[in-house]
Amino acid sequence: MNDEWLIYRGVGEPHDGIDALPDPPPWRDFDGGPVGDAGGTGTGGAAGGAALAADGNIARRLGAHRQAAELHRPEPEELEAVNAALYLRRPLLVTGFPGTGKSTLAHAVAHELKLGRVLRWPVVSRTVLQDGLYRYDAIARLQDVQLAASGAAGSGGGAGGVGAGGTGGAGGVPGIGKYIRLGPLGTALLPSERPRVLLIDELDKSDIDLPNDLLNVLEEGEFTLPELERVADTEPEVRVLTDDGAKAVVRDGRVRCRAFPFIVLTSNGERDFPAALLRRCIQLKLGQPGEKRLATMVRAHLGEEAARLGADLIREFLTRSQSELVAADQLLNAIYLTHHASPPTREDLADLLIQRLDRPR
Repeated sequence: MNDEWLIYRGVGEPHDGIDALPDPPPWRDFDGGPVGDAGGTGTGGAAGGAALAADGNIARRLGAHRQAAELHRPEPEELEAVNAALYLRRPLLVTGFPGTGKSTLAHAVAHELKLGRVLRWPVVSRTVLQDGLYRYDAIARLQDVQLAASGAAGSGGGAGGVGAGGTGGAGGVPGIGKYIRLGPLGTALLPSERPRVLLIDELDKSDIDLPNDLLNVLEEGEFTLPELERVADTEPEVRVLTDDGAKAVVRDGRVRCRAFPFIVLTSNGERDFPAALLRRCIQLKLGQPGEKRLATMVRAHLGEEAARLGADLIREFLTRSQSELVAADQLLNAIYLTHHASPPTREDLADLLIQRLDRPR
């Protein structure tokens, strides 16, 4: 395999390869901006600093002993799919059984390409597009207006209110930006020089409408905040809270990306997605990991000794995975716990922890 074109190489060591990413194709070229106080991984601004800060989930996701683990490069298909998504500025739809490393892939790419904290949007049956874009706490704002009005009336100063631009009124009510927080998807679309990494986890758990609702945002790389559009004439710039916990400026009530985020959508294969979504994504199917990959996973999380002592459990896990649905995190739990137990308790604990997930109910 010719590796010269690869931006993400699966080597595990951070590098600046993202700087060599060519310009996007014309139909995926976005012009959001300006970069800086708008957050993301651009230069300057509190939001940019928050995005570039070390991801506290790296050790938990990739393993505390990952540097000591034997290097295991991803399969060529995995490398090709990730890099195709990077080059084409398209989401990556990753399908596979639980525990095959779907969500870990997003963290691996963010870590190696130094793209900062992974923005995570876990999907459940009640999730709607608005949850990923932003939240507006209208109730809290109304309460503050009422409190300010009652306070002003009590002091004889007249009724307070909110100015037309949402920056506060006579009653000292905070501006509208205090009541808006961008979600993971909304934060990922803030203009930045480098792409953010967004994990949309278990999309197949969603309501039937969410995959279709995502289409326009993923295609256009932008969205609007009607609450801010209404005050754009008098207050064109509003500072809001981001999913990183920092502040970003939204201009004219619209967020538009510059570097399209690296988006990983994961699915356990429990449902089919509409063709309109599939054609907008690079698709990758992950199979059950083999013995070498499992051993590397154990070594990365638990160390060399645990991988050596747990070799028999790895082999037993592989045998069972041929006819049963089992997950790699079950194996990690079993090796960790049995490392502290002695036979015959060890075997009993392993049987307890590695139970088939497709057991008839």
